[in-house]
Amino acid sequence: MAKDKVTEEYGSLVFTDADMQERLPKPTYKELRKVIDGGKTIDISIANEVAHAMKDWALEHGATHYTHWFQPLTGITSEKHDSFMNPTGDGTILMSFSGKELVKGEPDASSFPSGGLRATFEARGYTVWDPTSPAFIKDEVLCIPTAFISYTGEALDKKTPLLRSEVAVETQAKRMLKLFGREPKRVITTVGPEQEYFLIKEEDYEARPDLVLTGRTLFGCEPAKGQELEEHYFGAIRPTVNNFMKEVDDELWKLAVPAKTKHNEVAPSQHELAPIFEQASLAIDDNLLAMEKLKLLATHHGLACLEHEKPFEYVNGSGKHDNWSIAADGKNLLEPGSNPEDNLQFLVVLASLIAAVDEHADLLRLTVASAGNDHRLGANEAPPAIVSVFLGDELEPVVEALMAGSPFKSGSAEQIDLGVPTLPNIFRDNTDRNRTSPFAFTGNKFEFRMCGSQQNLSDPNVVLNTAVAEQFDKFATELEHVPADNFVESALNWVRKTLKAHKRIIFNGNGYSDEWPIEAEKRGLPNMKTTPDALPVLIKPENIQLFQKYGVLTEPEVRARYIAKAEQYAKLLNIEVKTMLYMARDMYMPAIISFASDLATGVATKAEIGIDAKAEKALVAKLTAGVDAIAAGIDDLEAKNAAAQAKEDPQAVDDEYRDTVIPAMETLRAAVDSMEVIVSTDYWPVPNYNSMLFWV
Repeated sequence: MAKDKVTEEYGSLVFTDADMQERLPKPTYKELRKVIDGGKTIDISIANEVAHAMKDWALEHGATHYTHWFQPLTGITSEKHDSFMNPTGDGTILMSFSGKELVKGEPDASSFPSGGLRATFEARGYTVWDPTSPAFIKDEVLCIPTAFISYTGEALDKKTPLLRSEVAVETQAKRMLKLFGREPKRVITTVGPEQEYFLIKEEDYEARPDLVLTGRTLFGCEPAKGQELEEHYFGAIRPTVNNFMKEVDDELWKLAVPAKTKHNEVAPSQHELAPIFEQASLAIDDNLLAMEKLKLLATHHGLACLEHEKPFEYVNGSGKHDNWSIAADGKNLLEPGSNPEDNLQFLVVLASLIAAVDEHADLLRLTVASAGNDHRLGANEAPPAIVSVFLGDELEPVVEALMAGSPFKSGSAEQIDLGVPTLPNIFRDNTDRNRTSPFAFTGNKFEFRMCGSQQNLSDPNVVLNTAVAEQFDKFATELEHVPADNFVESALNWVRKTLKAHKRIIFNGNGYSDEWPIEAEKRGLPNMKTTPDALPVLIKPENIQLFQKYGVLTEPEVRARYIAKAEQYAKLLNIEVKTMLYMARDMYMPAIISFASDLATGVATKAEIGIDAKAEKALVAKLTAGVDAIAAGIDDLEAKNAAAQAKEDPQAVDDEYRDTVIPAMETLRAAVDSMEVIVSTDYWPVPNYNSMLFWV
């Protein structure tokens, strides 16, 4: 029987395991699998054979160039294209690709954020092939996923620490599992990133300099309709959007990105794409590919894809849920089983997760800190900035019983009678969903819901992996020398002790309530509301020590990331300020003045024939006062931005932006937005929220 189109094309642009088996000699394939599966260092002779096979495969699929595809500290991906072509000297060419070219590239390291690890004159850096993430073809270019390091070996990217953290958690998980009589070949973390985004008309996007330059609307009054009718969520998908989504699916499937679910989200013009789980590092590669494809393919349909966390005020912003789990030889270690209280291994893993999140809640909060995400966290559209753990109705009593030392028996799955004979009865899940929780257990995984829609998920997964590795290490170190006949009791005691020590992080209530921040403060949980609040935790001595101990980041690499993140925050806000000033001066003020002048001319004309025109006079006065307020707002914002930029210490710059510049931005926005509601749409220089969010 012929294959269906999806089955035929899925992974067709990826150099898959099947392609490797087909094209490589058996001994070479076996050695490469050892590298991919067991962390063995690849030999150059093997790399040469792989490069030759990869090149032939790529040429057959229309590729003419190759690139080392990497993730600098900008968080997005970078690539430099080199042709396979090599002149022979007799007017002909050979298409060649060597193992050396596969394994190592040399981009300019001084042109990417380095947090001081590289000076401008210290340009050399290296990209290093990551064999665990398959090569793929994009736009007729063979893309080779790589790590990015400096000439002196420091990590200058997002991927290198992630891969190191995967090694750390695997090493410690194997120690933990060995005590249960298990010796798995591989332990991996898995991730399923849910991606939210907005779609608007491309012509509206191009008419808004703030969207083009910053990714969000810096001005705009509240639309007549928002999301209050709740009809957009899971609603019928517009035909134009559906066609776009179909193309996204087709293109992602060719790249073996397991895009599974697509739907309308809560806010108007907001949507979501969710994949099936993959190994964490591969899932993050695929998410970055998906983000790129979403933005590119939208233009094929006359649309613009907005991935900023808060493109529009007054409606929900966009997040990216990081569904995290851990598996040993394919078995999910966060699967509770039918009786979680009897599943000692699960309880150890659960207690380790709870302790990891509690001890490093500050770092987890930091990993999602950005100028864009500051607009979401703490509002009733995303989890609060306070990190807590939700366990659900099934696990919370188990944990409470363990801490109390009392017996507890899980109830069987409850059947729900729908009261309609023709509808089948269903069983209730053993955990509800708590959308207000930052870190929620959802059956067999934890969902970290604080991540921003445009961020690279490597950062939160680096912290999660490292923090969990630390807890597995503690468990193994404490119990490795316990006699076998005393292991179960000792392990239960460890679980009980750990849960008691970290019970403050468990919260199953409403994270949006006014009472929760008060309760969280009593518990001693950190509440860092903004990025400048969170930044300093990265360089706390105990956090630097954590990364160093497990070989994830060196102290210079940690400090470099602190500087890079601090600088990025200030740079983004400086761009927003300059964009606001440009739009207010060159677009809004001339439009308002023009409307006011034409209105004043009409008032004068009416006065000549004895008509008082009281309403028009009052409107002209409002417009004149509005122009004055905008002018004052421009001067104030410009001065405060200059004062912030004049500071030298990155933290001081960020604090100044938080404390003085952002309030000045809000004041200027309010002045402009107050004019939008009274100026004729014929004069208003940009599309408004009503037209952008509710297009047909």
